Amino acid sequence: MTQSAVRPTPASPTPPGGHLLEVRDLHVEFRTHEGVARVINGVSYHLDAGETLAVLGESGSGKSVTAQAIMGILDTPPAHVRSGQILYRGRDLLTQSEEQRRQVRGKEIAMIFQDALSALNPVFPVGWQIGETLRQRQGMSKADARRRAVELMDLVKIPAAAKRLGDYPHQFSGGMRQRVMIAMALALDPKVLIADEPTTALDVTVQAQIMDLLADLRRDLDMAMILITHDLGVVAGVADRIAVMYAGRIVEHADVRSLYRSPAHPYTKGLLESIPRLDVRGQALSTIKGLPPNLMRIPSGCPFHPRCPYVQQVCVDVVPHDLVLGDGRTSACHFAQEVRDDSAR
Repeated sequence: MTQSAVRPTPASPTPPGGHLLEVRDLHVEFRTHEGVARVINGVSYHLDAGETLAVLGESGSGKSVTAQAIMGILDTPPAHVRSGQILYRGRDLLTQSEEQRRQVRGKEIAMIFQDALSALNPVFPVGWQIGETLRQRQGMSKADARRRAVELMDLVKIPAAAKRLGDYPHQFSGGMRQRVMIAMALALDPKVLIADEPTTALDVTVQAQIMDLLADLRRDLDMAMILITHDLGVVAGVADRIAVMYAGRIVEHADVRSLYRSPAHPYTKGLLESIPRLDVRGQALSTIKGLPPNLMRIPSGCPFHPRCPYVQQVCVDVVPHDLVLGDGRTSACHFAQEVRDDSAR
């Protein structure tokens, strides 16, 4: 990698004692002909410089919608941000104009989308697509943008980058297309990288390579990263903290080791128990019964109660608040301490 491959971008300093990125009590709903879907219901989390936050949950839990709200790319209509704040370096992105948000989007907060084949334009070479961002946003000449595109492709370890600059997306394997997407996201040297299901549809060995690459880039480029996934196995060696989402809210938040050692929410416990273990043979795989709720008709009380093995009447009647368990851990469960004690046994 040449010296010019990493060029820091001037940015507003993070306020003293503040977080680099913070989502506060975010509510997003989709207004459709069938009714209103409450997709995000009071999500709050933060990201500090140089760390990786994993956001976990089943499809439909609100992980990607929260990321799209951060990026300012929600489809409106039907999406509508009802309330909340998204603070980047102390500035509320939701109160900014579209032009102000455009200055943040890509340049300070960038996103890798989960389906590289759909996200890439099939009729343009990948080098042109990487260079387009540089030409449009930084005013680079075609020659300079081409050179920078080669540097970025080298950075994400695409072999023979200069020779592959003119190739089209369909000429790359799934893993190489994902590397192209990562190169595009890094083009403007962002301070925050959101990776939305970056290993979707990749085989296990390629998944590991992509995760190792993201971890190396986060460290080498001094970025912070939000890793969105439904796969607990993917994040174990990469994330610093984990936020588990269900029905549009954070149901558990903990550092990686604490969460894997003793989950404090029945949903998290169920996810961990459903992972196949090499040291256990001849036993049926554990499953979480039922299906995620319809977001137009979220159950009363705790939204997980129809699927929960710990359910009591209070779970049906009362929405659980976040219970602080110490060391920065929280769990939105009436019986969080009991769940954690059971998990630790």
